[in-house]
Amino acid sequence: MTKFHQITERESLRKHVAAIHVGGKLSLLQRKLSNCLLLHAYDDLLTKTSHRIDAETLCAMSGYASRDHDTLKGALRALAETTAEWNMLGDNGEEEWGISSMISYAKLASGVCEYAYSAPLAAKLYDPSVFSMINMRIQRNFTSGHALALYENCFRFVRTGSTGWWELDVFRRLMGVHDSAYYEDFSKLNAKIIKPSVKEVNSVSDISLVAEVRRESRKVRFIRFLITRNGQETLFDLGDDDAIRKTVAYRRLVENGISRRLAQRWIAEHGEEYVCEKLDFVDGERRKGRVRKTPAGYLSAAINGDFKVVPKKEETATAPPAPPKPTPADLADEARAASLQRDAEWRAACLKIIDANLEKRSPASRKAVKDRFTRLLEDDFERHQFKQFGWHARGAFAKIHAFWADLVPEGLPARPDDVLETD
Repeated sequence: MTKFHQITERESLRKHVAAIHVGGKLSLLQRKLSNCLLLHAYDDLLTKTSHRIDAETLCAMSGYASRDHDTLKGALRALAETTAEWNMLGDNGEEEWGISSMISYAKLASGVCEYAYSAPLAAKLYDPSVFSMINMRIQRNFTSGHALALYENCFRFVRTGSTGWWELDVFRRLMGVHDSAYYEDFSKLNAKIIKPSVKEVNSVSDISLVAEVRRESRKVRFIRFLITRNGQETLFDLGDDDAIRKTVAYRRLVENGISRRLAQRWIAEHGEEYVCEKLDFVDGERRKGRVRKTPAGYLSAAINGDFKVVPKKEETATAPPAPPKPTPADLADEARAASLQRDAEWRAACLKIIDANLEKRSPASRKAVKDRFTRLLEDDFERHQFKQFGWHARGAFAKIHAFWADLVPEGLPARPDDVLETD
């Protein structure tokens, strides 16, 4: 390889490596909310100056009580006060530095959250070679704000395999501890921030990290993280999936107010059948009057397994009237809900047996079983599901059950025969 080619390749990598860093003083919840806002707005980042999302949907996606608007206001305030900074080579080969607040404004009115990004930041966020959005399913696994901050800032560099050397002061700022005298001591920073965060990233995310330090005058001055992928896929791997956009589930989700990218994510993650079951269930709840305003928040909670039926409050303190006689539609909805619950319990029971069997096998045996099953998959969607979610892939579970029923000595439970078919 010639010296000129080496330089050109290095500059190309630097130009295209994700270069946006987000300030680290966001809580775990605030950081999750930021990613949910971006996911919802992504398709329209370059064509709309502001974006709107039902507050209940946003809260359900972010994982907190939908009526806690004080928490939502605090999170939006924090995002407006948090900066995103980039430093990269422009198209002309000259260095470009920029800074912007994460959101330029936000407004809550009539149960709807309206927000906007500055135009320069929106352009950077839209370009996957500059800023890679993270997988919402993976985000839900994090329990530490520092770990999620480390994951986000490392994931931007996954294509090059290393973050490069960060000055320790830069790293403290990314973690949101730059104004704490306690963490000026590297041993404390390492014990309380670096090691626990690396451990959580490696255990719950789609990348693995190894921290390395560089010393000057016997003191740690720089840190970098070596990054490898563990086989899962990012949000953008599914961004242009025509097959998903042609499904009935995708059309119904969009009609119910779900953003196009989130609709694709749900179908890719859970499978069309599962999503349609949840859509039917929420439609039934809406007919009973249990769905307030738009159904988007209800759908988010149902699909992510966070749904709980909350009885409607009585309008007066007087004795409630006798409940109306259930209609055939009501009875069908209740039967469908019960059937879905039994189906979920059956699937969990099967997976418990499968996981236990895999645990007893050697790595070579596990790989052989996986390769054997992969060869049986002829459907593109099922192959994609299994590649992404392994044995827990809902979209391929019928074949997974049939395959393992022959491998497990005691067999697997049969699927409940009263699972209702959708109309």
